[in-house]
Amino acid sequence: MAATTRKYVSFYYATAGDPPEVKIDPRRTCMLVVDMQNEFVLRDFGEALGFKKNGEWDRWVPFHDRLDDVVIPNTKKLIEFMRKNGIEVTYGRIACLKETGEDRCIVQKTPGWNNMLIPVNSYAAQMVDELKPMGDEIVVNKTTDSVVTGTNYATLIRNMDIETVIVTGIVTDQCVASTVRSLADHGFKVIVAEDCCAAATMELHDAELTIMNNIYCTVMSSDEIIELIKNNL
Repeated sequence: MAATTRKYVSFYYATAGDPPEVKIDPRRTCMLVVDMQNEFVLRDFGEALGFKKNGEWDRWVPFHDRLDDVVIPNTKKLIEFMRKNGIEVTYGRIACLKETGEDRCIVQKTPGWNNMLIPVNSYAAQMVDELKPMGDEIVVNKTTDSVVTGTNYATLIRNMDIETVIVTGIVTDQCVASTVRSLADHGFKVIVAEDCCAAATMELHDAELTIMNNIYCTVMSSDEIIELIKNNL
């Protein structure tokens, strides 16, 4: 079993022993990148400017350091591996169709950190350059936390005969977690790439992965995922 999987074990599974080894068919696998958008990732744009204006930038620096130093490089590595081996790369992003944001769910209309108004054609909505989609790679727009709820993502990948989804992105304890749970409820096998995700703090990140691992998904590192796929090509 992958070392990362062993790291994230909740109370419920503390005495359950090792779960079965993960089996994967690369031909029926896709990667999903969640919300790695200019609005949330850039240090000189979007949310970061709001944090600086409000005098709370210092507490967000570790999050942005993880994005720059860990999440983006590992996600880029994983994307390149997937493309090289003919495995679909897909994207989910927060983007409303109405400029006013009337089509957003109540979570994204509620005042506070989750109050996000990101029109679909705006610079804020685009994926960061390092991870941007290529060619006909599927990009699903969502006005919810989950990439699955309220979109046709599950239908699209089911039409493509996908059975396993490798999830990456931000933030671990919100949009990533909502997506993982939705995919599991729709009958997909889910793998979360731990070092391709981030939450506001490592405490939140680790706690959410511990909750989800073995129940809704299998948590692995990007290198472990690459090795798993190589062994099954």
